[in-house]
Amino acid sequence: MTETLTLRLTIADPVPGLHYWRQDAKNAPHDIRLSTDAPLTFDMPVDLRPDGKLGGTFVRREGPTRRFVYIAIGGSMDGLPPGLVQVSRRAKIDVHDIPSGLLKPGAVIATTLPGRGKDGTPACATVRPLSPWTIIS
Repeated sequence: MTETLTLRLTIADPVPGLHYWRQDAKNAPHDIRLSTDAPLTFDMPVDLRPDGKLGGTFVRREGPTRRFVYIAIGGSMDGLPPGLVQVSRRAKIDVHDIPSGLLKPGAVIATTLPGRGKDGTPACATVRPLSPWTIIS
């Protein structure tokens, strides 16, 4: 039997003026939000399968082990580096390495992610959490 838990992803410092959203495994957008200077938090429901792996609408996989979710970022804005006026990126967040002791049915497991790369543009590609995953409820 498959159980559900929630991944709470907080983007600490999103680039203001861009749209951020959860992207499902079919690339459909969910919960589109316009960023400001404030952190953005997304709750992502995931399935905890009997084999201990995560699955569901938002979880993607690479090979037999790797599981990840996407936060997509897009839009036009002033203030980006010269020549970059349109943004279309995705932050890939690995979830296969969440400690198994945290994977409990009904739990809310949270982490904080960077919102910007070293160049000040939105963090993209594989994004590593700034804090360890923790159970918050």
